[in-house]
Amino acid sequence: MNVQTSKTQTQLTREDAEEALERLRAWAQQASVTEIAELDPAVARLLPDQPLANYPELSRQYPGDFEATPEYRATLPDLQNGPESLIKGEKQQIQHVGISNFRLPIRFHTRDNGDIALETSVTGTVSLEADKKGINMSRIMRSFYKHAEKTFSFSVMEAALADYITDLESFDARLQMRFSYPMKIKSLRSGLEGYQYYDIALEKVQQGGATHKIMHLDYVYSSTCPCSLELSEHARISRRQLATPHSQRSVARISVEIVDRPRVWFEDLIDLAREAVPTETQVMVKREDEQAFAELNAANPIFVEDAARLFCEKLKADPRIGDFRVIASHQESLHSHDAVSVLTDGPLFASQSIDPKLFTTLFHVG
Repeated sequence: MNVQTSKTQTQLTREDAEEALERLRAWAQQASVTEIAELDPAVARLLPDQPLANYPELSRQYPGDFEATPEYRATLPDLQNGPESLIKGEKQQIQHVGISNFRLPIRFHTRDNGDIALETSVTGTVSLEADKKGINMSRIMRSFYKHAEKTFSFSVMEAALADYITDLESFDARLQMRFSYPMKIKSLRSGLEGYQYYDIALEKVQQGGATHKIMHLDYVYSSTCPCSLELSEHARISRRQLATPHSQRSVARISVEIVDRPRVWFEDLIDLAREAVPTETQVMVKREDEQAFAELNAANPIFVEDAARLFCEKLKADPRIGDFRVIASHQESLHSHDAVSVLTDGPLFASQSIDPKLFTTLFHVG
């Protein structure tokens, strides 16, 4: 018996597909919209010169009762974990990729007042290898939230960083936590007290197998120009002319690497800055305090170079501090420009280039 094998039971060729495509296109050109939709709405794409009138009608109501089952989630596309072929641009390692400024309340240990809860801005990043398309950014937040109820310290940050590296399969990672820290400060003479707020950031970095613990502090102070002070005194002495030396609000961003125990508290770094430059701006002020502040400024006139070196002197004397950087900005009341300085000690903060907008961030906004 001679049995002929059906063509559908053999492997179809490209020529077969082209023939079928032409027949399907010819049919679609004479078929109605309804006929095409009933067969398969995708057939309309064979007629690029005609509108997709048969595009399927989609629901415009939010399905509040829809449940994303594990089986359904398994079907969802995941472009960031796609193959290397989906990478756009040069296949180059990215040192930092992640999310910045997600906010939540965090508890911190303090030196003098127990634990305190502060609104905290968190930035988390990891490295991305050259052959990987991307990262799942939501995992950074999910990894961090595992630790969010703890009272934070560098050891807790280290645990969160380890989760970043594991969950996102990265080699390097960075975690930064930024907040405004309140500290009660007594006035110079009246005995009044008020809260001074300090911009502080904690940073934990793991790179190339090395781990660094870093603390940043913005310290706000008044700087009286030594030259202007002497010129004012000269006018008074030589010509009996009243003159006022110019002084201005100034900001120093002090960044330090923590290398030894005992721990460096927030208050420790603030006290160190105040010892170096005692003319910190005041909170509660009566007349006797204002007079005292004028005397304090006259006793401690400083150029921006002086400020950087005075901070440096105190930082180098503290064995708990390794590499450090001081960025100072004296926001001039005489000139229409500011006076700035940058001093680094050690390789961690050394850089040949400066962010073009670095100094514009050194403003105390209250």
